[in-house]
Amino acid sequence: MPSEMLDGTHVEASMPAPGDGVRSVTFETTGRGLEVTDRIDRKRYALRTPTRVSPEAVDTDAFRFPVDAAVAIETEAIVLPTVVAVCLRDADGAMLANAEHFADLPFDGDVSVELCAPIRLYLRVNGAGVIRADAEHTRIEFEEPTELLVGARSKHEYPVATITTTDDPADLMAAISTFGSALKTTTPERSYPTFRGHPPAIELADELSIPDGLDRPETGLTIELPEAYRYIFAAAPLAYYFGAELVPGPTPRLLNDDEVLTEFDEHRFEEQVGELLKHAFFLDCVTRTEGLYRVDLHERRSVESVLDVDFAALYELSIADRLAAYLEIPHEEIEPHLPDWKLTAHVSTRPESAETLPFLVNDLALIRTPQQVAETASTAEVSAVNDFLRDSFVRSTSARPVERSYVQPEATDSIEQVWIGKETPIGASKATTEAYRNRFGRALESGSIEITVVCNDEQMDQERSVVDDVYGSRTELPFDVTVRRELTTDELSDLLRESADFFHYIGHIDERGFECTDGWFDATTLDSVGVDAFMLNACESYEQGMALIDRGAIGGIVTLERVVNEGAMRIGGTLARLLNCGFPLRAALEVAKGDNIVGTQYLVVGDGGLTIAQSEGGTPNLCIIEREGDDFEITIDTYTSTSGGMGGLTMPLIKSNETYYLNSGRLDTFRVSKEELEEYLGLEDVPVRLCGQLFWSSEFSLDEI
Repeated sequence: MPSEMLDGTHVEASMPAPGDGVRSVTFETTGRGLEVTDRIDRKRYALRTPTRVSPEAVDTDAFRFPVDAAVAIETEAIVLPTVVAVCLRDADGAMLANAEHFADLPFDGDVSVELCAPIRLYLRVNGAGVIRADAEHTRIEFEEPTELLVGARSKHEYPVATITTTDDPADLMAAISTFGSALKTTTPERSYPTFRGHPPAIELADELSIPDGLDRPETGLTIELPEAYRYIFAAAPLAYYFGAELVPGPTPRLLNDDEVLTEFDEHRFEEQVGELLKHAFFLDCVTRTEGLYRVDLHERRSVESVLDVDFAALYELSIADRLAAYLEIPHEEIEPHLPDWKLTAHVSTRPESAETLPFLVNDLALIRTPQQVAETASTAEVSAVNDFLRDSFVRSTSARPVERSYVQPEATDSIEQVWIGKETPIGASKATTEAYRNRFGRALESGSIEITVVCNDEQMDQERSVVDDVYGSRTELPFDVTVRRELTTDELSDLLRESADFFHYIGHIDERGFECTDGWFDATTLDSVGVDAFMLNACESYEQGMALIDRGAIGGIVTLERVVNEGAMRIGGTLARLLNCGFPLRAALEVAKGDNIVGTQYLVVGDGGLTIAQSEGGTPNLCIIEREGDDFEITIDTYTSTSGGMGGLTMPLIKSNETYYLNSGRLDTFRVSKEELEEYLGLEDVPVRLCGQLFWSSEFSLDEI
């Protein structure tokens, strides 16, 4: 449903997004309070105050940590819409304490308060007060009206420059060696996503050209590799995270100056590189608890019982010496405690694949390079699908099979899989360089989240009704939902050219394009599109979806073959709810297709890490609930977005829990009472799995389990 912005004063006090000179973070007064908006990532966060405030722009140098914007207000208190992790620091940035749910933390003097909200917020105040939190809100109160400096930083990261390179392996090594220039520190804190910048972009050209300013940190680390794409591509995440230089060599190995730290088996190279990245990243996450953020981390508790390690001493070492010390720790001792890795990218060893590496590395993806791909068309699979669909009402008017070249990447233990190549993947999403680049051309918006729903077949109107109720159902976010029916070709063409955050199509698609009231519309005839993301819930919509990506869209969900209307309606409604709750495209599809027979026919194309709305609780999560006598067991699975990033922290707001967890994959299983579980599920509407089926926390009773 549509949602209206509260009228108020608009203050722009921020750094411009690269290349456009337009400010990305803004402040706006509401009736009583201040709303901060990230106009690129489409995120907003409200700070409520007892009385109306009048923000004035101030210098960002007042904050120890970098901020993109800052204002001053006078108030007696601020109330946050959710419970967030709070770090209290002195004027020099040293951590004094941290506060979570059910906190009661007094302070006095010149202090800064860091709020781990969807937009990173910093408060600077000189006075006395207290930080309090219950199960739903965090509140900061002052003894008297006090001047409060509010700083905000977007989590959105850009490539700061573009490197051109030839397809020569040595030139590619030189280009990838600049990736470490994006690191904001070489301490273990770089395992936090906010301490890792976006690597520079890569474009293939006739010569190697590296812009000034892309200097790697002086780590002393070098990775020697044979001059072959399969080694270079797979080593790119290490070059980034270690700030290492890639150089030609006869055998793959990692060196600290002239000292060999480890040699890789050429036959197990990709496996060993992935293991090393996981190993070092995890130990950095644990070691960093001795640094800027001294939190009680579940993973540290888990490994301290099996490792005899001085984490404080490790923290003080240089990056190279720390890595050497990490390599002395047997991997099998920490492997059971590693977080689920977010993403594995299967990258074809073609020169053009190099252009996707900066975007994959920004996600800390593990990179595999399949040596051969399937060249079979879809005829056999189509035949099997047709047997199932023959007697069903399907979303297609065509009986002609679509001929495609399919590939099925090797399964891995990562949560998500992505394919980089010309082929159509099975069991993975399909990303393209164009989609990633489209994300960085995304328009700045401070208004509502624009969603357009089109239903071009009255027999499918039930799905239209379901998704219309879902989109915009979150009262704390401003949505503008437009529903259109029975469009002509010209009307659909005009609509796709218009700017929108999400386009949800319900109807028929075949080799001719979208069915309209006066014929068929082919998206390949468009010069450009204005929609950021889309779902084409129709049969065989893959080609039309790829056409939208090629013309400016960032990501979307499409179908490979024909789909039964009833199943398509269920999965369409489920995906709408997941996207509305802040799940990224790729994660939403993984959850939605789990209990739907037609789910295997759906595919994410483009940038699968894109979200159309922010998650109310910070990190999207799925709960698995089982009854244990009079109590319940709840298992929490989390799904990290690109802007969230590997290495962030999350704390389940369960009353008996006071521990932080790394934010990727399965966190833990908690035994709770009925009252505790009802309180937790009441915090936000989240997907819940019961007996293998998907429900929503707002729509069932624990008495039914």
